[in-house]
Amino acid sequence: MTQLYDASLVDWSRAQFALTAIYHWCFVPLTLGLSFIVAFMESLYVKTGSEEWKRITRFWMTLFGINFAIGVATGIILEFEFGTNWSNYSWFVGDIFGAPLAVEGLMAFFIESTFVAVMFFGWNKVSKRFHLLSTWLTAIGANLSALWILVANSWMQYPVGMHFNPDTARNEMTNFWDVLFSPVAINKFLHTVLSGYVVASVFVLGISAWFLLKNRDIRFAKLSIIVAAVFGMVVSLFIIITGDQSARLMAKHQPMKFAAMENLYDGQRKAPLVVFGVLKNNNVSDYDKNEFALKFQIPNFLSSMAFLDANAYVPGIKDISQGNSEYGIMSASEKIQKGKVAIQALKDYNIAKKAKDSLGTKNALSVLQTNYNYFGYGFLSEAKQTIPPVKLTFYSFRFMVVLGFWFVILFILALIFLMRNRIENKRWFFRLAIISIPLAYLASQFGWMVTEVGRQPWVIQDLMPAITAVSNINVGSVKITFALFAIIFTLLLIAEIKIMLKQINNGPKDGGNL
Repeated sequence: MTQLYDASLVDWSRAQFALTAIYHWCFVPLTLGLSFIVAFMESLYVKTGSEEWKRITRFWMTLFGINFAIGVATGIILEFEFGTNWSNYSWFVGDIFGAPLAVEGLMAFFIESTFVAVMFFGWNKVSKRFHLLSTWLTAIGANLSALWILVANSWMQYPVGMHFNPDTARNEMTNFWDVLFSPVAINKFLHTVLSGYVVASVFVLGISAWFLLKNRDIRFAKLSIIVAAVFGMVVSLFIIITGDQSARLMAKHQPMKFAAMENLYDGQRKAPLVVFGVLKNNNVSDYDKNEFALKFQIPNFLSSMAFLDANAYVPGIKDISQGNSEYGIMSASEKIQKGKVAIQALKDYNIAKKAKDSLGTKNALSVLQTNYNYFGYGFLSEAKQTIPPVKLTFYSFRFMVVLGFWFVILFILALIFLMRNRIENKRWFFRLAIISIPLAYLASQFGWMVTEVGRQPWVIQDLMPAITAVSNINVGSVKITFALFAIIFTLLLIAEIKIMLKQINNGPKDGGNL
């Protein structure tokens, strides 16, 4: 676990995992949101007995099924990569990280894989209510899968409920409930699945707008838009709340990510929030100070957002990397030294244990426990390595937020036009709704960029940098598999788009014939 590998191997392994994760997330949001939208639609069918709602349900269920089937393939590959490309990581925290993934397979995936068959093939074979129950259980199962995966990811951002076993050099879980119910895990799950619901809402709205633009299946399109716009509006309100909470948790547990997200180099009291900003192209790396060429900011708002206090001090990149004694902020260099002490203490512990030196073992263990919170820093060589790519984190956050507010406007406009019975003539709106479909996927990807790029260099916050987590494999094999995955995933995405476009063009009459 302590061996370091060349930068090329680390970079290619990270690139391969990022490629898989990005493609996988092209399918997941629609699965999470569309499953519930379909369940709502079928509930209306069962309640009203209207064949129109059955027709609507079966059409959107067809698109859900196409997306679900292709999404499973990328998810399986993603989990295998922990063993192939990140075996040191799996060894170091496999006892903890593996637990929620195991629960996901045993419980959540079992539920959705069992009832999805009834959902698709049970029409006219089981009762209406049992079929509706199967649809709801499929939706719940899909979202439970997301819960356990996001719990595992949240633990990497905020490791809790564990202790380090020096005899095995592994972290072991001490409290499953601390891992499951950590504030970061709860908030991350809610914020992430809600973003998936927004993607699905925009997807349904945009496809329905296409039908209106073509003057086809008008009633089907209007009813679909009502469900999508109402669902999207409700979840958008909650996503704003969870996003606000995410900022506070980030400021508390990952201050460097928070500072990078705001391009805050020098910490300050009454820190302003940069609503819009353009960074200068000064041909320097992201690890240097980035000046603003242009910015619009709200005074005091960043302090209020992070600590609920307009006068609060928000540490900047310089404070966190170089330290600030006035505010009790330890420098990264000091943390690196403490980390090296922890690593050496672990070596001394093993030597003393092998020599049956009980006093030496006890002293080494005491030093290790005192400095273990900085264990990961010991593998870094300079403070500069603790700073993530600032520009990418800064811009990704703003693109995500701007697009999020655009979707709220889109849902509001849809409902207003429908209530006033004027939507048929809004061809400009139809085009905007269609264009918004890829924008919804981009917004969701930008959110993950903030989450994952912003926490670099850490695989596990403060405990394990990427340079120690990678497997000792040939970099050439990683390059080959990267190319193969890029080709396969691209073909899968193209196949899904082509199949979906065919089903959409067929319309609800043919598209609903499962």
